[in-house]
Amino acid sequence: MKTYKYKFGDQSNTIRLGNLLDDMWQVHDYFHKWQRQRYKDGLPYANDAAMCAHLTDLKRTTHPHWNALPSQAIQEELRRIDAAYVRFFKKLGGRPKTKKRHKFKSITLKQTGWDLKNNRITLNFRKWERGKWRFDRVPYTFHKHRKFHGTIKRITIKRDTCGDYWLYLITDFVDTEFLPTTGQSVGADFGMKDAYLTLSTGEKIQHPQPLKTNLKKLRSLNKALSRKQKGSNGWWHCVRQLARLYRKISNQRKDFHWQLATKLCKEFDTIVIETLNLDGMKRLWGRKVSDLAFYQFVEILKFKCQKHKRLLKQVDQWTATTKPCSDCGFHNQNLTLSDRQWTCPECGSYHDRDINAAINILQAGIPVKVSTRYA
Repeated sequence: MKTYKYKFGDQSNTIRLGNLLDDMWQVHDYFHKWQRQRYKDGLPYANDAAMCAHLTDLKRTTHPHWNALPSQAIQEELRRIDAAYVRFFKKLGGRPKTKKRHKFKSITLKQTGWDLKNNRITLNFRKWERGKWRFDRVPYTFHKHRKFHGTIKRITIKRDTCGDYWLYLITDFVDTEFLPTTGQSVGADFGMKDAYLTLSTGEKIQHPQPLKTNLKKLRSLNKALSRKQKGSNGWWHCVRQLARLYRKISNQRKDFHWQLATKLCKEFDTIVIETLNLDGMKRLWGRKVSDLAFYQFVEILKFKCQKHKRLLKQVDQWTATTKPCSDCGFHNQNLTLSDRQWTCPECGSYHDRDINAAINILQAGIPVKVSTRYA
């Protein structure tokens, strides 16, 4: 399955999408409270089918206005609730909680309820007219910046924190065009001081650190927000400004990670990386670790390697990579964090700390002696 993301253009009828999300939140809120009330009354858990049957009764009796909502979107929401409770019963997560209205952001439609042609999607709404429910087809234009491939299995409409609406097309497309093989292998050492990523070839890659770059502007906007009366027009305007800036920071970080992952897959057939203790690193350097986003990069790299038939290996967290000499294997126990270069007392080899660690990572992932490529 592959997902394509497109942004809706600025159009007046997007307010109907907002109203649809708010009405769908009422369904979400009602069934969470209903499940909790059943538990208090000593009744058994009602699964997906039981919730659908109860929904039919509600449409006929106390909630006839829910007939205006897309039936597939309601069924998908009930499936989400059921999946959350099943995970809870299997002890794979906490008890499902009700989302707040402004945090309920998406609905999903499957094969019906919409029609797509070029860069325009038409959604089938329902409205009460002349004593009965009638279909109301509403067209929306989106920015089709690239073509999608495959058969569409379902669509998702999502509202982000900036108030913009996005269209997600989920298709069954499988990419069969792979990158040519190179026969090269590389070890990569993550770092926070000299470089974000140090390769065993001697190359050091720096991180743009978008959060650090925009920190002054973030502080200014947060200070301005604190002066506003909560809920006022000025307060909401400042909230939108903050959300847009955070989205820009996130996009800059993702763009760097995607480009770096693509670069590594183009140049190497086998990539060996280390396993990091991110929880411990966050306790020591919280904001910087979040800005560098090691976990996000590893997940993107896994996806890229799977897509292009590359081999990705992760050495164990406790594998010694920093202190051993990559030439003779001597462990330098006197090496400290401030030592960026050192000379092996056993064989006399001169090492850059990070490059030496990257070579050791490569040797741990591929047990073949690797000759150093730097002076």
